Amino acid sequence: MKRFLGVTALLAFGGQEAASPARAFDLFGLLGATEETPEPSRDALPYRIEFVGLDEAEGLARNLQDASNSWRRRLQAPPTGAGLARRVVADFPRLAEALWASGYYDAEIRATVAGVPVRPDGHGADVAAAAAERLRGQALAPIRIEIVPGPLFRLRNVVILDARDGKPLDEALLSQKSLERDKEEPARAAALQSMQTGWIDALRANSFPLAKVVAAKPTILHPEKAMDVVVTIDPGPRAGIGEATVSGSPSIDPQVIRSFIYLEEGEAYSPKKLADTRKSVGRLEAVGSVKVEDGDKLDANGNLPIFVQTSERKRHTVGADAFFSNVDGPGLRAYWTDRNLFGGAERLRFDVEGGLAPFGGAASYKGLSSIRLRDVIGRAKASFVKPALFGSRDDLLLDMSFVRERTDYYGAAFGNASAAIRHRFSDSASVQAGLEFERGHTFDAFGPHDYSLLGFPLSASYDGTDELLAPTNGFRAVANVTPYVKAFGDSVGMVQSKTQISGYKALDEDGWYVLAGRMAAGSIVGASIEDIPASHRFFAGGGGSVRGYRYRSLSPDAGLRFPVGGRSLLEGSAEARIKVTREIGVVPFYDIGSAFSSPVPDFRSSMRSSVGVGLRYYTGIGPVRLDVATPLGRRPGENRFAIFIGVGESF
Repeated sequence: MKRFLGVTALLAFGGQEAASPARAFDLFGLLGATEETPEPSRDALPYRIEFVGLDEAEGLARNLQDASNSWRRRLQAPPTGAGLARRVVADFPRLAEALWASGYYDAEIRATVAGVPVRPDGHGADVAAAAAERLRGQALAPIRIEIVPGPLFRLRNVVILDARDGKPLDEALLSQKSLERDKEEPARAAALQSMQTGWIDALRANSFPLAKVVAAKPTILHPEKAMDVVVTIDPGPRAGIGEATVSGSPSIDPQVIRSFIYLEEGEAYSPKKLADTRKSVGRLEAVGSVKVEDGDKLDANGNLPIFVQTSERKRHTVGADAFFSNVDGPGLRAYWTDRNLFGGAERLRFDVEGGLAPFGGAASYKGLSSIRLRDVIGRAKASFVKPALFGSRDDLLLDMSFVRERTDYYGAAFGNASAAIRHRFSDSASVQAGLEFERGHTFDAFGPHDYSLLGFPLSASYDGTDELLAPTNGFRAVANVTPYVKAFGDSVGMVQSKTQISGYKALDEDGWYVLAGRMAAGSIVGASIEDIPASHRFFAGGGGSVRGYRYRSLSPDAGLRFPVGGRSLLEGSAEARIKVTREIGVVPFYDIGSAFSSPVPDFRSSMRSSVGVGLRYYTGIGPVRLDVATPLGRRPGENRFAIFIGVGESF
């Protein structure tokens, strides 16, 4: 490639003129602080520097500022005029490189020190040094760098050669996206580097993990104001995934971490699989950071070894949050967790939640002055998870909870204990089976009811979303069914099931505009409505259901003129999640749903709906949510609007 300097030099910076004060660093550039202008000195030669000629070269000024040593050290005065002249002369090649990297190959640079021209070869430096010395203690030595950028060159022809035979690389090994480019692309170093990165990424995605750029040979065509480039790439051998080695968390059994690595030795190499591994291992609460790296050479089987390095999180954690609704009242949650109870990433967690029940048939919460002891509701829960039983992908889950629940339509107090085994097929799919026992008391329109339930819950879940707390793409699905058998005198025999599916689609690459939707359906068969414990019947309404209505207030009334619960459920929600800034978002939404007296929705109960808008504040632990909703077709006794405040998206 032919490179040349102009008559006086090649390079430029572009930026503020010396006559105006230079900006000092301030927090995010928002404070408007200015740096102090140096004063003339007898002990050194402070100077002022200006760049001229860059008014029409967009974006070039900052690149040249970063390259110029004279600019970056403008507050560090050299002790002598000779040192000042040397500093400016040394800038010529730096500025030339910055100009070429920005696509200006016919640029010229002219520089003066104290009014004396200096050249890249040092000519004029001695005279300039003497002129600067004459200003010692009297004035700042002026430095003027004039840039004539010339035309911006374009990237014309790009040829990719295969290092193995010197012939053009088979384009089938690359993705179509990596081969697409703008024919008027400026011949900038960053553009060429971006293309090379895209080609290597495409080869790695095609199971060539050791692909690398061997050489890039540009040719500058001055008459055409263009650049042609020949890039030679060595794809290396196609490889599979090799043995995964785990390190970095001595307090956690490596077999447990390994069970969350869903890589199979010999399967085709893929960077996405490594990213998925980072995500799956990170699901262990005892694990902090996760780094997944390639080996530097293939093993004897032609596979690439993988190294998984983890760090440990603090063993114990405690937390709390609050939530509020103007129709359901305030609530508090608190928890304590041991993330690594026995050294196998076992998690023991205690949760306590308390709140105030809606009461008195009123359409809204009346405030603290009207609180009675019986209005206090909540739950206490203990849960234990033993992941990777005997190094397998099976997890043991033990749960115990005590619940006190009350609405305007029923009251319930019960204890529940369950044990289950969860099998993980992958990071996104799992099934679960277990045993559940519940004993409790309810009181509703059908009178008091003591009951026992013995069930065998089965469930399956899939999570193909990109983020756990604030997904922007993918979908989730959870289906569960629990047969309850008549094992005791007060047992209820029935089969209860529920399915929920939610989907997310980002309309832009950064996920600032996301469409989200949710559908849920449930059914109970095998028991009449009066025999089903009130806490197990289906209701709609509330912050995680149909917003705008009170918690569990939408259901059939069985002729009693108030909700008694249903044997089936159907709900849906649609949201547009729009970020205004990285931290703030607005969410218009529409909810619809109801419960029905039949085992499957028969729509004899009318579907109720609401509209609203939410505000989101996005944090590292998930969004803080404020939703305001109003019922459509509001009926007497229903509130005009409902406010919900909490942590996390609605679904």
